[in-house]
Amino acid sequence: MEVKQYLERAVSDGASDLFIVAGGPVSEKLDGHIRPLTEGRVLPDVTQQLIQEVYRLANRDMKRFLETGDDDFSFALAGLARFRVNTYRQRGSMASVIRVVSFDVPDYKTLGIPESIMNMVEDTHGLLIVSGTAGSGKSTTQACLIDRINRTREAHIITLEDPIEFLHRDQKSIVSQREVTIDTVDYLSALRASLRQAPDVILLGEMRDHETIRTAMTAAETGHLVIATLHTKGAVNTIDRIIDAFPSQQQSQVRTQLAMVLRAVASQQLLPENDGGMAPAFELMTMNSAVRSMIRDCKTYQIENEMRTAGKENMFAMDQSILNLFRAGKITRETALDYADNPDQLRRRMDA
Repeated sequence: MEVKQYLERAVSDGASDLFIVAGGPVSEKLDGHIRPLTEGRVLPDVTQQLIQEVYRLANRDMKRFLETGDDDFSFALAGLARFRVNTYRQRGSMASVIRVVSFDVPDYKTLGIPESIMNMVEDTHGLLIVSGTAGSGKSTTQACLIDRINRTREAHIITLEDPIEFLHRDQKSIVSQREVTIDTVDYLSALRASLRQAPDVILLGEMRDHETIRTAMTAAETGHLVIATLHTKGAVNTIDRIIDAFPSQQQSQVRTQLAMVLRAVASQQLLPENDGGMAPAFELMTMNSAVRSMIRDCKTYQIENEMRTAGKENMFAMDQSILNLFRAGKITRETALDYADNPDQLRRRMDA
């Protein structure tokens, strides 16, 4: 089979990823499970041929991959889907993981994203963070948030992504999508340049270092809405990661600035459903005077308790979301306890 046929198969099956790795079959990931698409193992010369086909489909030069051993890019096939590609070397042979991305931004209600998460973008300035581990659906949630703004208000939205996944057509807003390494050198230079491009909303695919974080906070401080991603699990870990990115002598100032510009942190993970699908579980921390004080006073460990007790202020902890999924019959008791932050406490609530 040619690589295009594997891509078509992955799209028709509804798979999330396609794996091309020597020593095993070409496989797809469907609802969290790996399924082989070939009967036998593929050899290194076959994976090389398939990956060369990927580069031809993407009309991309292999120079960077051959020089560094890694490459990241995206491309689209008309009438099929968009694909996010990571190629790499393993055991001396070429390998690739290809993420399948729909052309259209999915409906947030179908995905199970709560209205309270979507309502974060009612703020017109400040910093919003979407966090979670790799593969938890952060990019999809971000795309839904951008789509909500695009459909509801007039704004200039600039997205900085590596690579671009979802394509946004102008609705009420103008959407400028910039891909790192293709349209700009890196996140930091693109973020600094964006401040001269009359933005109302800036989507930052990832905050990788303290300079990028500082620039994002400054942008949020000066009247822009910044929606950023961090690879962290939970709101508290997200705040701690931001502060820990800075040298110790700067952290007190950063706490003060973060407490002022931060509007909300949404954290998410995907749990296996009873019917074989994946269900998202969310945690939402919004800012109130108590949370601001906890951030400023280096007491972030108290935030989780505030989230559990401040439901009326549109805050909820991850375990509450997991409990709701269990009570709705979407996940098993074992799954709920496996993914819970505090399984003992969740067990008592399930048995109450």
